Amino acid sequence: MSAEERGKRVVLLDGGVGQELHKRGTGPAAPLWSVQVMMDEPHLVESVHRDFIEAGARIITVNAYTATPHRLARAGKGDMFDALQAAAVAAAKAARDASGRTVRIAGCLPPLVGSYRPDLTPPEDVLRADYGRIVSAQADHVDLFLCETMLSAAEACAATRAARASGRAVWTAFSVDDADGTRLRSGEPVADGARAAIDTGAEAVLINCSSPEAVTAAMPILAELGVPFGAYANGFVSIGALQPGRTVDVLEARDDLDPARYADHAMQWIAAGATIVGGCCEIEPAHIAAIGRRLEAEGYDLAADPRP
Repeated sequence: MSAEERGKRVVLLDGGVGQELHKRGTGPAAPLWSVQVMMDEPHLVESVHRDFIEAGARIITVNAYTATPHRLARAGKGDMFDALQAAAVAAAKAARDASGRTVRIAGCLPPLVGSYRPDLTPPEDVLRADYGRIVSAQADHVDLFLCETMLSAAEACAATRAARASGRAVWTAFSVDDADGTRLRSGEPVADGARAAIDTGAEAVLINCSSPEAVTAAMPILAELGVPFGAYANGFVSIGALQPGRTVDVLEARDDLDPARYADHAMQWIAAGATIVGGCCEIEPAHIAAIGRRLEAEGYDLAADPRP
């Protein structure tokens, strides 16, 4: 699909809120990651959202990635679920309102136990109950739901189904094998997972929290599915060291993904037909701003929705 056929309209997402909070926080790394910063230094969350909005993001995602029932219980903070979900929503809304810009807020449905480990995905009844609980906490306050870093078709469908029950639009994003961007972390073909999510109600499909090179390999696959698609990559050297319950400081950032180079990758995705782009872990406001400048220079309209 040409730029003219797409109407030169691209949605710019935010970047890696969790990693940005980790960098800005004054406390030590903690298993709850960005949620720990929200408990200890809540003002930083609104500040990070504001910086991504100032960089050009038209959609920001609530800072609730690690505020799942399982992760909170594992850290001995299960009783804080409602308060942390409310705090994440409040920070996003405050940043949007203070910006004076047209910005949409995405709810967050992440892997329930840990990133990158499809073997730890809970059974169907737990997926249904926990995703339903997260959706209930966020639905009245968000404009759409982003099911992100999905590791398998089953996990993606459970999250998508729960989000669809709210009546909100749902975008479903998969994490892929960094060595083979045509396959999910579960080993399933990207096409199979994406089609399953679409059949369950996803209005857009994306690839996220994977290397930019793996993301690029997945773009032609998503382009064949007939729905809006996009990507937001991470900037890690490798995700192998991160295990459930460990802290994000065990991961190393790449030194070859400055804002200009990351924008080069994003423009490749757009050339392949993507209409939703942004960043994941280690992608900062400067990276999002670089994409925005490239888009504007090439005549694209930055929008809050991929559809006219």
